[in-house]
Amino acid sequence: MNFINQKNKLLEREKALANLKTMDQAAINQMIATLKKEHQALAYQEASEKNNDRQKNWHQLLKQNENQMSLLNQYAAVQYQRLVKSTAPKVPVLANTLRAFAVGGGICVLGQLVINYWILQGIEVKTAAGFASVTIVVLTGLLTGLGIYDEIGRFGGAGSMVPISGFANSVVSAALEFKREGMVYGIGAKIFTVAGPVILYGILASVVIGLIKFIMM
Repeated sequence: MNFINQKNKLLEREKALANLKTMDQAAINQMIATLKKEHQALAYQEASEKNNDRQKNWHQLLKQNENQMSLLNQYAAVQYQRLVKSTAPKVPVLANTLRAFAVGGGICVLGQLVINYWILQGIEVKTAAGFASVTIVVLTGLLTGLGIYDEIGRFGGAGSMVPISGFANSVVSAALEFKREGMVYGIGAKIFTVAGPVILYGILASVVIGLIKFIMM
């Protein structure tokens, strides 16, 4: 490999890369393939060179080759993202928001109805709220087992996951998924696979908030 010829090739490619946006995909792919072969040859030339000065010169050409490759890869990544955005279906944000509001609100209304029922039965508000939480958790677990809550989730999105019903669904779904692995290593070990982060960071957040409240008292 001739050093001067290789240096001139890299300089010519620099000029071509300045007009990268006007190049078609076939030319870009060909340039990438050429750069890969060139990189191997330059790396070999640098490693086999005994003279320190000439080795530094080959190293400079190798870095220039790598910079050109990096530029092409970045351009390809940007083009790919543009292609994804242009072909991906548009998300109906307003419709999704309304469905989430309707489903989440419906779950909350159900919980409030349960609370009101128990209050009318003479139960204290705090106890009635606990009964409501238990009712929603049990009902969600039953609906998840029957495959109904999954359909509610597809329709309502976050509206079905943010309330306590979403936590119950994550626990039961994991239990159903891993039940084939047995009671211990399946359900027992993996029942909180999805719900675990909620428990962990929920407890962590409560500790931080408690400490802040304690300090400010």
